[in-house]
Amino acid sequence: MGPDDPSDKQVGKAGRRSPARSLDETTRRSGSVAASDGADGGADGGADGRLVVLLTMLAHPDPRRIGERATLPTLALGRPAELSRGAPLFAAPGAPWQDRPLDDAFISRKPWSLVAEGEDLVLHRGESSTELRLDGQPVKRRAEVSGAALNRGVTLELSGRVALLLHRISQQAFKGGEATPGSSAMVGVSAGWVQVRGALERVADLDVPVLLRGESGTGKELVARELHARSGRAEAPFVAVDLGVLTPALAAAELFGHAKGAFTGATTARPGFFRAAEGGTLFLDEVGEATPEIQAMLLRALETREVVPVGSHVPIAVDVRLVAATDSDLEARVRRGDFKEPLLHRLAAYVIELPPLRERRDDLGRLLVHLARPVLRELGQEHVLEGPADAQPWLPPALVCRLARAPWTGNVRQLANVVRQLVIDSRGRPVLRAGARIDSLLEPAPASSGLESVPARSGGAAATPFPRRPSDLGDDEVETAMRECEFELTATARRLGIRRPSVYNLVRRHPRLRLAEDVPEDELRAVLDACEGDVAEAARRLEVSWRALGRRVSRLGLG
Repeated sequence: MGPDDPSDKQVGKAGRRSPARSLDETTRRSGSVAASDGADGGADGGADGRLVVLLTMLAHPDPRRIGERATLPTLALGRPAELSRGAPLFAAPGAPWQDRPLDDAFISRKPWSLVAEGEDLVLHRGESSTELRLDGQPVKRRAEVSGAALNRGVTLELSGRVALLLHRISQQAFKGGEATPGSSAMVGVSAGWVQVRGALERVADLDVPVLLRGESGTGKELVARELHARSGRAEAPFVAVDLGVLTPALAAAELFGHAKGAFTGATTARPGFFRAAEGGTLFLDEVGEATPEIQAMLLRALETREVVPVGSHVPIAVDVRLVAATDSDLEARVRRGDFKEPLLHRLAAYVIELPPLRERRDDLGRLLVHLARPVLRELGQEHVLEGPADAQPWLPPALVCRLARAPWTGNVRQLANVVRQLVIDSRGRPVLRAGARIDSLLEPAPASSGLESVPARSGGAAATPFPRRPSDLGDDEVETAMRECEFELTATARRLGIRRPSVYNLVRRHPRLRLAEDVPEDELRAVLDACEGDVAEAARRLEVSWRALGRRVSRLGLG
């Protein structure tokens, strides 16, 4: 669709102050936040039950505007809100006085109207010539958005130029999102991520163990590094250990060190990860995968602040701050007898829950730009993010909305891989395009329209955590799942519906698969040399987990 016809231009210019702008500014300057009453679903209105209705920018011809937000204060006053070229006004979190409209010539000055009807919102076209798609579905005249769908967030595409997320969050989360995010790596102002940042700020300078909980790929190591950077131990080492990739036979020696001659091949003494992190932070990822023997040794180390190297009987004092992470239900494992309850209590002196990416839809645009930038820089195309597009936007709104609606079972790690694939596939092109592989990944579920009603997130009984038996799985199914999950054991276990140790055993027995620890050292060195030290590329060629390979490269001193 082209620019408005002359009849539209009788309405004031985009830069002139409209009644909607005056109300928006009045709301901000009075210190209040426009809000509606509480609703069902995932949003939490806090003590006063008030929720803020927001439009968050997921895509815009000027990528620098991605992440800006607009409140809709008139809804709380029982009046319609307008969506047009000139209203509402958007501002970057933390910069509420730099507000401006969408200001795109392909979007009509005549508005769509948003009307609150109880917990729901109704969109009316009126006389607007702006083409609108709601969750990928074209809207001709009218569409309803249920309260549950609003809490989850629905995507709006405007004339193929702008993508917005229409959603509702708590007043407390909105105010928290206005604060400075801190580290540039801690990208996001969604309600769940605001809670993570708040928890991190409260505990970072305290010398207590922290347990990070969340699905695989949600950024637990990122948060652990941020905890270390903000602590009094920031100048000392940060050592990360993935317990899921340590072989049971060598785990104790890797963690606690070993004496010379402690076992075959121990030609020299080694300090182990605990002593390597002396004075700093030791990050234990996948702590739920620790064997009972290692659990007992970890518990003793936490209680006594001492370690005993394998092959020695002399305890050595250690001064480390322990941060552990897991995507497992440790309480369920305690009930089954798979995890020691005293160790859980020791590890969980303070717990931070990391939300999955599907609950951070309003962060999608920011994350996409953040993850694309280093790849574009390497390709010499970073300029596509630095200014407004003269013609078609480099970030197509339809594609960004499909990304926002994807389930993201692998969370931010999966998004990073998809973004890298998208950018490289679109190398040298003026517009980001999805190849066949990514296009199939982003196909929407058949039942997801969101126009009239989107069910609230399930609050009922949880599904059986391990619904399948390893013996029911054939080699081909295991291999397909491993490849689709990029050889990550935890993601593969979730895909197959079995426990992670079972995947480990299936891979061990598989005729065509192997683990990073099984790659012969000479082969590993040769592939690393061929890849010029790029561990991710080496993992791709070797067909193993890049995380596990990175740990092994570090242990061998090849990084």
